[in-house]
Amino acid sequence: MKSLPGRVLVGIGVMAALATTAACGGKDTGGGTGGAESKKPAAKATPAVEEGLKPLTEAQLTKAVIAKADVKGYRVGDTPDDEIPEVSVPAEPAGCQALADMFLLGTEPDATARVSRSLTSLKVTDGTVLRVGLLAQKEADAKKVVADLRTESGKCGSYEHTDYQYTAVKPAKAPALGDEAVSYTMTGNIEGTRIPMTYTVVRSGSTLAVFYAMSAVRGKAPEVPAGVVEAQITKIEKTA
Repeated sequence: MKSLPGRVLVGIGVMAALATTAACGGKDTGGGTGGAESKKPAAKATPAVEEGLKPLTEAQLTKAVIAKADVKGYRVGDTPDDEIPEVSVPAEPAGCQALADMFLLGTEPDATARVSRSLTSLKVTDGTVLRVGLLAQKEADAKKVVADLRTESGKCGSYEHTDYQYTAVKPAKAPALGDEAVSYTMTGNIEGTRIPMTYTVVRSGSTLAVFYAMSAVRGKAPEVPAGVVEAQITKIEKTA
């Protein structure tokens, strides 16, 4: 296997940093029910119809992503581009690949556009890192990603990715939002530090909204705030 690209290494560095310090958000950014299934004609369906809703553009994702004005009590900052990798790194076993890719907002098939934000609570200082990502997909691809995550979170158990171990993978209760959703928890072993984390992925039409929270301080998987999830899905639906 080729050496790990810099973007992957920097993304993993976010986890390593949790071992010693709570992460701060980036610079503040201000301002700024899911899509229905496409109906097939009575005659033969074309490939375009079968794919369902088309992906949002990067400009639409940027408009739809959560901002400071949408959530009270949080600092909202841009996630550095170098923390969103451009390539997928194989996981062991291969049956955990969807979980490993989602750790750094990766999917198979690839998203056509991605945006990400970092949220820092202004009230709770418990070392929790909270991220939100929006991934633009064809509707059929978005459904596949959710299905893969649901299957793997129920069967995977543990895996290795970029020389780090991830254990105690378990499905969790998903919110009743968007068109469908999946949630799961796991624990990363990063340089000897156990870091519990929680993922929630909501599909709204052809867009995947990814939420993840992690903390090396709490000792258990932190919750993804329901208010943040609701605010983000509402904004996607208004934009789409």
